[in-house]
Amino acid sequence: MVRARLIAVLCCCSAILAGLCVSADSIVDRARKLHFSSIVLDTHDDTTQRFFSKDFDLAKRNHDGHVDIPRMREGGMNAIFFSIWIDGRIMGPPAVQKALDQIDLVHENVLKNSKDMVFCRTAEEVRRAHAQGKIAALMGVEGGHMIGNDIHVLRMFGDLGVRYMTLAHFYNDEWADSSTDKPAHNGLTDFGKEVVREMNRQGIMVDISHVSDKTFYDALGVSKAPLIASHSSCRALCNHPRDMSDDMIKALAAKGGVIQINYERSFIDQAYKDAYDKVSGGVVAATEKITKKCGNDSDCITRKLKDFQTQLEASGALPRVSWERIIDHIDHVVKLVGPDHVGLGSDFDGATMPDGMEDCSKLPKITEALMRKGYSDNDIRKILGENLLRVMEQTEKVSREMQAQ
Repeated sequence: MVRARLIAVLCCCSAILAGLCVSADSIVDRARKLHFSSIVLDTHDDTTQRFFSKDFDLAKRNHDGHVDIPRMREGGMNAIFFSIWIDGRIMGPPAVQKALDQIDLVHENVLKNSKDMVFCRTAEEVRRAHAQGKIAALMGVEGGHMIGNDIHVLRMFGDLGVRYMTLAHFYNDEWADSSTDKPAHNGLTDFGKEVVREMNRQGIMVDISHVSDKTFYDALGVSKAPLIASHSSCRALCNHPRDMSDDMIKALAAKGGVIQINYERSFIDQAYKDAYDKVSGGVVAATEKITKKCGNDSDCITRKLKDFQTQLEASGALPRVSWERIIDHIDHVVKLVGPDHVGLGSDFDGATMPDGMEDCSKLPKITEALMRKGYSDNDIRKILGENLLRVMEQTEKVSREMQAQ
């Protein structure tokens, strides 16, 4: 009798374990199917800087960096904003020329890889690219200093396919205050507000990553279209000036905007930020020091920054940071304002990635983690890309309305 009961208990336990395994396997399978059938859109990648290197080929799997076509295919990233970036202290005509050089390189690389990629200007074109099995390539200008204080240049950028512009970068520009510089304009100047209006008219999304809190609220008050934070995280979880406070996120969401979570370790983990600030003086100070060594070589700056952080981590001066902190920031936004106002803005090829998110091939982990947290398939699709496409569509609508007046 005892033996029979023992056998029954063992059979029952085996059935439960088998059920758990099936359930676990089911989530893995469902997550992969959902991920690879979705538009997975990343709003901020500094891969553009690598185009200047003779050793980099976007079509081949590279041993370093975070983004190339083979790894994009492996990770299901099928829509990417290539960032146009130069040092924020370069202004006027030189800034415009350097921006144009990078814009040309993006177009050249997309054309060179037309079998896999197609350049897109609208949300509809992104959806069409996805339906055709191609990677949608878009552009964002990271810093208003690159218009050379000339609104005509902004219009030119729009004609060339730029679909968002960050109002400032590490330093204040001529008309907008940065989050990492001493205030000079009390937010946006009158000309800065005119820039925002013209961005609305041109269908260029207004990006408030990198700007001061006052600049954010000024832009929010002026813009007729929703705003985006192309690569920022949550200040409530990591108190970095580059991140957004809960009040800012609520205000952004109230106007239909979206915060695209940045994966940079010092933006998502407080312990890491505190340790990094202690040994380096902060991201701006570290960047300035390395810029002096690299000059105007942007690819060199990115590589040296990464090497610097890697050395600090190896010495134990910086703590390890898990990729799961990305999920914490996504979850925080969802709990705060719902699933319609958060997305992905990795900062790949421009930042130090957390453990487990070494490059874009690891992106399916995000979908699986959200599914395990109980997120619906529809909400996960929104986070992966649909939220940003909605903002694009609303920005395009505002543009049409303004140009019809």
